[in-house]
Amino acid sequence: MDSKQHLYLVDGSAYIFRAYHRLPPLTDPEGTPVGAVYGYTTMLWKLAEDLDKAEGPTHMAVILDAGSKSFRNDIYADYKANRPPPPEDLVPQFPLIRDATRAFSLPCIEEQGYEADDLIASYARAAARQGWDVTIVSSDKDLMQLVGTCAEGGGKVDMLDTMKNLRIDLPEVAEKFGVTPDKVGDVLALMGDAVDNVPGVFGVGPKTATKLIQEHGDLEAVLAAAPEMKKSKLKERLIEQADQARLSRVLVALKEDCALPIALEDVKLRAIPPEPLAAFLGKHGFTSLLKRLETGTGSPSKTTDLNPAKAQTAAAGSGEGADRQPLPEMPAIDYAAYECVQSVAALEAWVAKARAAHVLAVDTETSALDAMQADLVGVSLAIGPNQACYIPLGHGGSDMFAEKPEQVPLETAIALLKPLLEDDAVLKIGQNIKYDLNVLARYGITVTPIDDTMIESFCLDAGRGTDGIGGGHGMDELSERHLGHKPMAFKDVCGTGKKAIPFGEVPLDKATHYAAEDADVTWRLHTLLAPRLSDEGGTRIYQRVDRPLIPVVAQMERHGIKVDREKLAGLSAQFAETIGALEKEIHAAAGQEFTIGSPKQLGEILFDKLGYKGGKKGKSGQYSTDQSVLERLAEEGAHVATKVLEWRQLSKLRSTYTEALQAAINPRTGRVHTSYSLVGAQTGRLSSTDPNLQNIPIRTEIGRQIRDCFVADEGHVLVAADYSQIELRLAAHMADVPSLREAFEQGEDIHARTAQELFGEVNRDTRGRAKTINFAILYGISRWGLAGRLGVDADEAQAMIDRYFERFPGIQKYIVATLEGVREKGYSETLFGRKTWFPRINSKNGAERQGSERAAINAPIQGTCADIIKRAMARMMPALEDAGLGHVRMLLQVHDELVFEMPEGDVAAASAVIERVMAEAAGPAVALTVPLGVEIGSGASWGAAH
Repeated sequence: MDSKQHLYLVDGSAYIFRAYHRLPPLTDPEGTPVGAVYGYTTMLWKLAEDLDKAEGPTHMAVILDAGSKSFRNDIYADYKANRPPPPEDLVPQFPLIRDATRAFSLPCIEEQGYEADDLIASYARAAARQGWDVTIVSSDKDLMQLVGTCAEGGGKVDMLDTMKNLRIDLPEVAEKFGVTPDKVGDVLALMGDAVDNVPGVFGVGPKTATKLIQEHGDLEAVLAAAPEMKKSKLKERLIEQADQARLSRVLVALKEDCALPIALEDVKLRAIPPEPLAAFLGKHGFTSLLKRLETGTGSPSKTTDLNPAKAQTAAAGSGEGADRQPLPEMPAIDYAAYECVQSVAALEAWVAKARAAHVLAVDTETSALDAMQADLVGVSLAIGPNQACYIPLGHGGSDMFAEKPEQVPLETAIALLKPLLEDDAVLKIGQNIKYDLNVLARYGITVTPIDDTMIESFCLDAGRGTDGIGGGHGMDELSERHLGHKPMAFKDVCGTGKKAIPFGEVPLDKATHYAAEDADVTWRLHTLLAPRLSDEGGTRIYQRVDRPLIPVVAQMERHGIKVDREKLAGLSAQFAETIGALEKEIHAAAGQEFTIGSPKQLGEILFDKLGYKGGKKGKSGQYSTDQSVLERLAEEGAHVATKVLEWRQLSKLRSTYTEALQAAINPRTGRVHTSYSLVGAQTGRLSSTDPNLQNIPIRTEIGRQIRDCFVADEGHVLVAADYSQIELRLAAHMADVPSLREAFEQGEDIHARTAQELFGEVNRDTRGRAKTINFAILYGISRWGLAGRLGVDADEAQAMIDRYFERFPGIQKYIVATLEGVREKGYSETLFGRKTWFPRINSKNGAERQGSERAAINAPIQGTCADIIKRAMARMMPALEDAGLGHVRMLLQVHDELVFEMPEGDVAAASAVIERVMAEAAGPAVALTVPLGVEIGSGASWGAAH
């Protein structure tokens, strides 16, 4: 090894925020957030290992910001004023990150009043003056002022951007700024910095700033030359804002003479003692890292940076991901590498390349969000990182006389793309590919085979996202989390509000960057996520349940369902009349007119004027009038509360269904086409939007009236097939409750059996209570929750819960075992292997912890229900086709129910197939100890089929 000293200075603050934004929330065994700590630890470990193998730095230190204020705030009070406070769950991680650094036996250096950049500059200059080489581990543009060889001591300073695995030396600084490092501060002073609130000169961007410094030498020379420049806004601004520019020059200058808190010779890099690191890893539940430390197998990842696709993203103590495969290295996104395909020859070349690659990411650009009405504007393809293209097909103004850019004729492009997209030898990858399937199906293309990065992510990380549901699996969020890249926003391409333009009017260069990036990012995400499925046990649920369902659900959306517009309009008018009558009744009970939909006015009427007890005001100063409050008042005899509840329900049903459904009728098909989300609920259940058909009241007369508006085509009927009490059946199997299994096997009324077990008799009251208890227990209800539902006090409710567990001890064992497993592993699991993560299960916050516990109890059961009906849906059409009933159409999935449309004469034959497929859907993967009951009905409308 070269005997020359080589100091590495790690910009720890940058590492912290990169780690925080690239990992989902994690907690340690004490419930403390540790996502950023884990990411930081992995990144630091990886860096130390890589550098040791590469060239062996002799000295190393991590530099951190000591606080949010520095001496620059004394110079300019608004310095960094635009920066938001750190996220709430990141704040408690700052001291733990310092602990992590010390666990590696590395110096952790910070100094009040100075920024990390100032300390880095001071250490770099001090070391270089002694002839040491210095590498700054950061991508911060401000630190590029330090790059170069020190004239005094001969030491060389460069930078290492671990995100891009890029060394930054003089050529890289010149490429970015167009000047030498000693002039970078002058460029920064002119252009300013919106992030740090450095004012600069208004209107001067990077290119103008660079040009000015290149022409005049430095900032002062530019300002001196300004009066002699030709008349322009730039001249005026340079003169008027000269003092602002000089202030900015002071703010961006790095302080290079800070006293060094730790002497240079004391940051010598030595072998990492394993004991402190092991203690730290064990304390915070980083078990996969601890195993690697104990076995000496090196760092957790072989990538150039932390990638959470390969990191332990489990709750404390899970040990998940200890032996994952190394991930491929990928270059940064390069928009300049994307190709705009505007000729037949170019498209033919891309088709050939895609066939040779065998794996192809696909994305469509359209004229609207509704796949059933959107026109195809373009298609983007990607076969590797930065190997992407955009094929414009419908660009140009909407005016028939508008000039249109050169592009492949739509019919020609479809003819060339169709064989490729239907080729079984080429895997097509999409992000929410169901949308693309529906768009392309309207052009006669059946895309197959497929993979979906959104579904891959969901099968791996359901519950881990920022919102715990589908939001955590959108492409932009996945890209930032897993690739460290923020994709272009649609609004940045098309604008917003009145100035927004259709995508077809976006200039082709900009459209190419946006569209090809989507395909490129999707390809990269698949490359990262697909290996995780096998590494982390997600292959089973993805391949056997979710992936086969994508084309099935897409076809259901295309089928849609017919609604009777006249009947809807009549029902809407009826609702409006009833709503009007209710308003009069409510006003009469209140003794005055008021706006019923205003929580503020309603609260004042209920608690101030009418004097009902129990009113509680929130932070806004107004009374709460939510559903639970009104239900409590109604139970206490408040007539006005009862009527407001009726008014709210009818108003919501009218706006959501009887009015909205009329507007949702597709003018081309005459049917309503809902959109199903496969990632809308973290337990795996499908959700329905635009319109939402899953929230129609199930067992009310109003709900039936709305369902009566969903009708079959002439000569056809609707068939509704519903799993009977599937959650209770699965509970009997999963919790091993012999008495419940026996009741189901004998076809007994399960609620009557429960009533007999709990109360010793069966009547309407005891059966109703038993039914409430049966379902409430499975949702982890508390004594107070059950008391509220049954109208009893908490002690009586607890006695019922205790009696329930005495009679059905398997249920209590199931609940205890489930919670213990989730606390240990961080996730629950269905019978088919679907994981649902609960990062707050060990939270110190009681409400968070209890909410997670309730959800964790129910997730395996509800998730298994979802898996079973999904398996039935995927098998249904092949089974019907085998029976000669391929013309039967599956239209809807609502909770545990499937709705079909078929000729009247096929009801008997089709019902037999439907019942068999649904009853056998769990097997052969899972052998249930209880039968799955299926109830089937038919009629001219959905309501009549029940």
